[in-house]
Amino acid sequence: MKDKSSIPDNLLSIADPIQQSPHPTPETGFFSKIFKGDKVIWSVFIILTIISLIEVFSSTSTIVYRQQNHWGPILRHATFLLGGVGVILFMHNVPYKYFSSFIFVLFASVILLLLTPFLGETINGADRWIKIMGISIQPSEIAKISLMGTIAFLLSRQNNKNEKILFKWMIGLMLGVSFIIAIDNLSTAMLLFFVCFVLMFIGNVKIMRLVKVALLGLAGIVIIILLLKIIPTPSSEKGVLKRLATWQSRIDEFSSSNGIEDEGSYYQITDKNFQVAHSKIAIANGGVFGKFPGNSKERDFLPQAYSDFIYSIILEEMGLLGGTVVLILYIIILMRAGKIAQKTDKLFPKYLILGSALMLAMQAFVNMAVAVNLIPVTGQPLPLISRGGTSTLITCAYFGIILSADRFGKCKKKTEVSSTANVEVINIDYMEQESDEESKEEEAIEKSVVHEEYSSGIEFEVIKA
Repeated sequence: MKDKSSIPDNLLSIADPIQQSPHPTPETGFFSKIFKGDKVIWSVFIILTIISLIEVFSSTSTIVYRQQNHWGPILRHATFLLGGVGVILFMHNVPYKYFSSFIFVLFASVILLLLTPFLGETINGADRWIKIMGISIQPSEIAKISLMGTIAFLLSRQNNKNEKILFKWMIGLMLGVSFIIAIDNLSTAMLLFFVCFVLMFIGNVKIMRLVKVALLGLAGIVIIILLLKIIPTPSSEKGVLKRLATWQSRIDEFSSSNGIEDEGSYYQITDKNFQVAHSKIAIANGGVFGKFPGNSKERDFLPQAYSDFIYSIILEEMGLLGGTVVLILYIIILMRAGKIAQKTDKLFPKYLILGSALMLAMQAFVNMAVAVNLIPVTGQPLPLISRGGTSTLITCAYFGIILSADRFGKCKKKTEVSSTANVEVINIDYMEQESDEESKEEEAIEKSVVHEEYSSGIEFEVIKA
């Protein structure tokens, strides 16, 4: 075959389409290779991390005074945040299909939850931590993420034949795990059950079944409140019911602070309204633009200023403007997760994304509502911003799940052959004519060779019979 340059232009209809119209390859830098997945989620994570470092450093004055170590609290928090980044980098490189093993993590966390009242540590009057090899772990946080992942997996497997049995399994797991957590952490149990319930609603579980569960849940809440009013306080201060006294005081405090009282008693700070009163003072001090980081006064008076009430410190130091920015960041997580879920073609990653975003956003909304006294004190930290250990790592794991499902769960478009193949369309008649000419040349060469070899020096005899 001759070179392409010798073939007339009108004989090639398509020639090397890739070379004629090259497709530019996306630029890949160092950070793009490491920080993969949705850039908006990564941006929100980085902003929340920066806010966390600033506010935790500012609000841990009481710990600094108690430990006599100025850099100790912030170094500890920075270490957990750095470990959380490692968790994200690991999880967002793991395909989402492996998260179906959350069911085994759930069983392990339930065992730890059952052992915590007997082998756990009591911090702030609650047995929520258990030490394993010298490391304090909060099993309820592990149970939260594993139950959410398990519900997402079961929802992705339901169909017309097995939806009834899977519904029973989901409700049974939700009730069982929530009940065990509620013994020492009622707010976490209610938050977990609510998020899983919303996830079931998104997962197209029959509405009548969900209505029945909702009615039973409301009836259970009413019964719990009535029991808190009926059970005498002295009997709820010991044994398994020792957390009932805390729930009773928080509900009484919230109802009394929103009741009609005279002006003198309303502005009086007591042991019952100590947290809420100083939280309101912090918010009032902040105004619109705040006192700027490091200038908070209520951080020295507000209990758990670096954890449960860190949003109050944010409002004091960054003002209403900064508090609104933080609120918008969690709304962006929720909205962006919904957009990412629309791009996935599989149900399991879709539910993982939505469940993780709901857990982060709902917990943040609960923390903010407590800070502004919209609901009773719950003890829920502000995700990623509050000082914590296990909660910080698990919060980062939610981000890792979203990024993993975003990377491995997107719809893959089929590429056309014409955009990747090197195709030549050549005139067949021209090729046949060319081959005929080549064959004639070969025959002429053969004849000339035979004539030269046998024309002289050989005699032929014809023998007749």
